[in-house]
Amino acid sequence: MPIKWSTLKVSEAADKIEEQIKLATEPLEQARELAKEALTIPYLPQYVDQYFRRLCGEIDRAIGGGHIDPVGRFNAQLQSIRDAIPEDRVQAEQKAKEVGDQQSLL
Repeated sequence: MPIKWSTLKVSEAADKIEEQIKLATEPLEQARELAKEALTIPYLPQYVDQYFRRLCGEIDRAIGGGHIDPVGRFNAQLQSIRDAIPEDRVQAEQKAKEVGDQQSLL
């Protein structure tokens, strides 16, 4: 049965989303470092310490980099999208689009 949805558009959408996630990653990494730095505040009570640690964990889960989730949920979801695209369909659709866009000399 032929594929009726555009694998090329799905791939392009995933690429655009990945670009935006990369833009968001640096500020989140900086926030994680600030949260880790806050853990060094002298006499920080444990009930406050736990919130900074949870924040670090949430950032790790979102963007990766932690020992629990080195890939990150965002990147894992993007990979799931890409894995759902049948192999070689994007290139085939891209090639068909290029051929269809060429004007005939006849």
